[in-house]
Amino acid sequence: MILSGHEDLRVVKTIRGIKSAFETLIVKKDYEKITVRELCDIARINKKTFYHYYDTLDALLAELQTELSAGYLERIRDCSLPEELGKVNREFFLYSAAQGPAYEKITCSGTYHAIRDEMVAEVNDAGWGRSPQYRALPEDEKKLLMGFVNNAVLSAYRQWVEDGKKRPLEDVIGLTNRLVLGGVNGYFGNARE
Repeated sequence: MILSGHEDLRVVKTIRGIKSAFETLIVKKDYEKITVRELCDIARINKKTFYHYYDTLDALLAELQTELSAGYLERIRDCSLPEELGKVNREFFLYSAAQGPAYEKITCSGTYHAIRDEMVAEVNDAGWGRSPQYRALPEDEKKLLMGFVNNAVLSAYRQWVEDGKKRPLEDVIGLTNRLVLGGVNGYFGNARE
């Protein structure tokens, strides 16, 4: 249940408790192994309370996905692609670095690929979907372009996390942008010739 700000304080505390317990479990284990029972135990609620707000764990996961995507999309809503891809990439790293361990697990773990793929698709649609250059591409080229950009940026973020975030974030952003922008600018430059 996404809070609107008009809920009773008890509802707010319950929803926050459910989400906090869920994030705790995401960090500890793969999604498929999380149960409503253990989530309720951590949140200190009964199953009936959980099911009052969520039909399934999938519904809770979908809500988490929506909230995470919305936060990033808000940061890039005025960006024009491919012209401001460097800024979009920078915002991805800054946004990601400010999130907690559950976001990190979702973004970096192979077991959370389904939610990550949905988040990436939502971001691509919102960002690249506004680009006339992108919309003019054949479908197979759109897929190749998005595969390249998404895989390169996500791989750089994952590697930074895996390496213990030792390299300064600005260095990682700069290196990632040089690599990704070189490829994208080269692609669109050659596409115009």
